[in-house]
Amino acid sequence: MVFWEGYVSDEVMGTFAPIVIYWLYAGLFQLLPPLDNYRLHTRKEEDVKNSVPLSSVVKGVLLQQLVQAVVAHLLFLVTSETGLVETEVQPPLLVQIIQIIIAMFVMDTWQYFVHRYMHVNKFLYRHIHSQHHKLVVPYAIGALYNHPLEGLLLDTVGGAISFLISGMTARTAVIFFCFAVVKTVDDHCGLWLPGNLFHMFFQNNTAYHDIHHQLHGLKYNFSQPFFPIWDKLLGTHMPYDLVKRPEGGFEARLSKD
Repeated sequence: MVFWEGYVSDEVMGTFAPIVIYWLYAGLFQLLPPLDNYRLHTRKEEDVKNSVPLSSVVKGVLLQQLVQAVVAHLLFLVTSETGLVETEVQPPLLVQIIQIIIAMFVMDTWQYFVHRYMHVNKFLYRHIHSQHHKLVVPYAIGALYNHPLEGLLLDTVGGAISFLISGMTARTAVIFFCFAVVKTVDDHCGLWLPGNLFHMFFQNNTAYHDIHHQLHGLKYNFSQPFFPIWDKLLGTHMPYDLVKRPEGGFEARLSKD
């Protein structure tokens, strides 16, 4: 049983919960003090290198989430056999965990190849994917700042395919999509905070993705949001050393190994 049971359907939660979670988690990072001793880039670098204002980023993210909500609603409408507050029979917990793991690998596979192609194809990079890279210094709210077409192809369609192939129910999808959103926001937060579980359990983390946002890493570390498997298999993995800066904070530098 879940806390929303009897109030709203799993489909409604699957549509709107990831959006709410995005703004709560990203908003938390936005409200934190500067934390200069844990930043991967200085605040001056963020101001100088990023070529788009926060207001435009917020508008871009909201547009993507609008499209995301429409597609999710249609997807659940087609696949669901329940009403507004009814629930379907849920599989055993072990089955749900396996479905989430499958969905993670499916999403990683889809996003790796679509993401990489958007870098290889100069037209797609110049006119579509470069919008995301206007944030050379990533921050949490900008995690889903993409061109609308990229948001549709990379994130929304990728999520739909992961949902369908894994065979998960709408209730399991709520957990999976919320987790994916939190992971994506964390990968863009620009902070290397002590005790961060994502940094402890995932090689594909904030510093790993930060390398990709830098000029020297544009053709590397395409994998997102969970595992670096495809980067390692296909020769696009760029290892890094996390070095503490004398003035405070950290820097992800190319590994000498």
